[in-house]
Order: sequence, then C-alpha cells, then structure tokens
Amino acid sequence: MTEQARSADELLDIVDADDNVIGRAPRGEAMARRLRHRCTSVQVRDPQGRIFVHRRTPVKLIFPSMYDVVVGGVVGAGESYDAGALREAEEELGVRGLPAPESRFTFLYDSPQHSWFVRVYEVECALPVRPQPEEVEWWDFLTAEELERRLPDWDVVPDGLECHRRLQTWHGQP
Repeated sequence: MTEQARSADELLDIVDADDNVIGRAPRGEAMARRLRHRCTSVQVRDPQGRIFVHRRTPVKLIFPSMYDVVVGGVVGAGESYDAGALREAEEELGVRGLPAPESRFTFLYDSPQHSWFVRVYEVECALPVRPQPEEVEWWDFLTAEELERRLPDWDVVPDGLECHRRLQTWHGQP
C-alpha cells in the first residue's frame, strides 16, 4: 500500500464550527468532501534559533512538492491535539524523545478546498534530525532573515505560511 493510500484511510474526527467532535471519516473522504477536522502545526527551531523548513515529497496527499515552514498534520480520531503535535513532529523530523511542543493558539483554516482547525505549537529540537524520506524531499534550518528572503520565491503550503505569520504576530514581530 502506498503512503498516499495509507494516509487517505486514516480515520479523523470531524468537528463543528466550535471544534466539537460530531463524527468520524477517513482522511481521503474528509479532504474530498471538505469536512472540517483537526490539524497541528509545529514550528521547530534548533538551539541556535534557526527554523526548520522543508519541501514536501510529490506523493503527499495534499500540497505535494510545496515548501513548508512548520511540521505537523492531521489529528487522528480520538487523539488529542497535544499528542498529535508530538507524534507528527517526531515522525517528520525522524527523532524520538522530542520535548512536548508548547501550544500557542488555535485558528480555523478555511479555503475553498480545505477546512480544519489548526493548533499551533513551538518546540526546540536539539536532537539530530533525520526527516522521513517519504514525507520530506529537502530540509534545512534557516535563520528568520534567511527564511524571509526565500519565502517570496517559494511555493509555500498556505496553512503553514499562515501559522508562521500568526506566530510572528503572537511574538510581537512585524
């Protein structure tokens, strides 16, 4: 079974406008029918304060081959945001023993194609990263200045970029 097929079969909680669970559906169906669900986004920094950035592989179910400035993904059915954030961060970074990501805020990401609540986190990773080749095609840690210089030239995952911008505002940065 391909990574994309496994991903499409993952069971998600479907939520209402107040983020209350109202049902469950396979991820592929949730995406195809634009059913509102839950996701996590974790901005990862190394001990020098550089931000982990990566390009997604072409086989990703959504936003294939795009750059991202956060790691994360869907929250599984019955899973908490906090557990999902840690699981997704460890999976995408290829590490074990990551400190618990710190929750910052939650918002509704709503576009014509997608609808999900995003809980945004931050974490420092001092461990050597080994990103999953099935999920991450390229990666690096960039300073905030380097990242801002590159963003205009990159095709960036839209909800990840929104998380990044909202984190900047949360930290009082322009």
